[in-house]
Amino acid sequence: MKKIIVIVTALFATAAQAQEQKTVHAFSLADAVSYAQKNNVQVKNALLDIDIQTQTNREIAAAALPTINSSLSGTNFLTIPTSLLPGQIFGGAAGTFIPVQFGTKYNSTYGANFNQLLFDGQVFIALQARATSLDWKKKNAALTEENIKANIYKIYYQLSASKTQLNILDANIERLQKLANDAAAMYKNGFAEKLDVDKVNVQLNNLQTEKLKANNSVTIGFMGLKMLMGMPIKDSLVLTDVINESSLSTEVLFEDDFQYGVRKDFQYLTTVKKMSQFNVKRYQLSYLPTISINGSYTKNAQRTKFDFFDNNNGNWFKTSLIGLNINLPIFNGLSTVAKIKRAKLELEQVDNQLSAMKNNIDNEISQAKLNYMSSVATVNFQKKNMQLAENVYSQTKKKFEAGTGSNTEISAAQADLVAAQNNFMNALYAALIAKVDLLKASGKL
Repeated sequence: MKKIIVIVTALFATAAQAQEQKTVHAFSLADAVSYAQKNNVQVKNALLDIDIQTQTNREIAAAALPTINSSLSGTNFLTIPTSLLPGQIFGGAAGTFIPVQFGTKYNSTYGANFNQLLFDGQVFIALQARATSLDWKKKNAALTEENIKANIYKIYYQLSASKTQLNILDANIERLQKLANDAAAMYKNGFAEKLDVDKVNVQLNNLQTEKLKANNSVTIGFMGLKMLMGMPIKDSLVLTDVINESSLSTEVLFEDDFQYGVRKDFQYLTTVKKMSQFNVKRYQLSYLPTISINGSYTKNAQRTKFDFFDNNNGNWFKTSLIGLNINLPIFNGLSTVAKIKRAKLELEQVDNQLSAMKNNIDNEISQAKLNYMSSVATVNFQKKNMQLAENVYSQTKKKFEAGTGSNTEISAAQADLVAAQNNFMNALYAALIAKVDLLKASGKL
C-alpha cells in the first residue's frame, strides 16, 4: 500500500509539473504572424543567413587588408650537414672532393613578414558585390516570411471558420434535441408515429457524428498551425479573431498603379540578376594582373651551445627586405573564356526568368481578382440562401408543432438549413483565401 501511495503521489506530481509547463496563448491573426516571424525554423534560418553573409563580407574585406605574421624557430643539428668542396681548392687533384661540415649545432631565427594586395580584379568586384550579397539574403528572408505569413493566414481562417461551424453544429444539435424531445412527447400522446421520432434521432446522431469529425479536424489543424508557427505542441492555442463578412472589406485590393517591384519574389530575382552581373565582371577582370607588395624582417643566430639569450656569446644577424609582386596571366587553357561565357548564359537565364515572372504575376493578379470578386458574390448569395433556409425551417417547425406539418417536411427543412449554413461558411472561407491570394499577388500581404 505504501508503494502504491508513493507511485500515485509521483504521478500526480508529474502531471502537476506538466500542467505548470503548459503555456496558453490567446492569439489574434496578427499575433500568430508575429510569433511565427520569431519562432518559425525557416524564418529563423533565413535571418541567420543574413548574419552568415555579414561575416562572409568581412572575410572578403579582409582580402584587401594587409596580412602580418610573426615566426620563431629553433634548430638542433644532431649531425651537422656535410658539404663537398672541390679538392683542387686545397691543392688536390681536379675532380676530387673533400667532405667538410659547415655550420653550428644550434640555430635560431625570429622575425615578422607582411603582405599587402594592391590590385586584384576579382577581389575588387567581390568588394563591390558585398552590399548586393547582403541584400540578396535579406530579400530571401522577406520572401520566406511572406510565404509563412500567407500559410498562417489560410490556416487561421480555416480554424476560425471551423470554430464557427462547430458553433452552428451545436446550435443545430440543440435545435434537433428539442425537436426530438417534442417528437417523443407527441408520440407518447399519440400525435406522432414512432417513425417520426426515429427520423429525428437519426438526424441528431448524424450531426453528433459530424461534430466529432469536425473536432478531430480542428485538433489536427491546431497542431499544424503550431508547427508552422514554431510553437511547442504541448502549449495551448486560442484564436481570438472571429471571421465574418467584415473580414472581406478592403480598399486597397484593386489599385491600378501596380509595380512589379513590390513583389518580394520579383525583388529577390532582381537581386539574383545583379549578382549574376557581378559574376560576369569578376571573370572579365581576371585577365588583369594581380599586384601585391611584401616585406619581412628577421634575426638569425648560430651557436655551438644553447645560449641564445646571452648576448655576450654572439650576435643576432638582421635580414630585411621589401618586394613587389606582379602576376600577369598569359594562358590558362581558355578556362577564363569558358567561365565568362557560362556566366553570361546564366545571366541570360535570369533575364528569361524575370520576363516569365512578369507574365506570371499578371496572370496571378488577374485570376486572383476574378476569384475574389466571384467569391464575394458567392458569399452574398449563400448568406441570402441561409436566411431563406432559416425562415423555411422556422415556418416548417411551427407547422409541425401545430400538427399540420409532416416529419418529412421538418427533416428536409433541417437538412436544407444545415447545408445552407455549411455552404455559407465554406463560401466565406473561400473568399478569405481568395483575398489572401489577391493580397499576395499584388505584393500587399
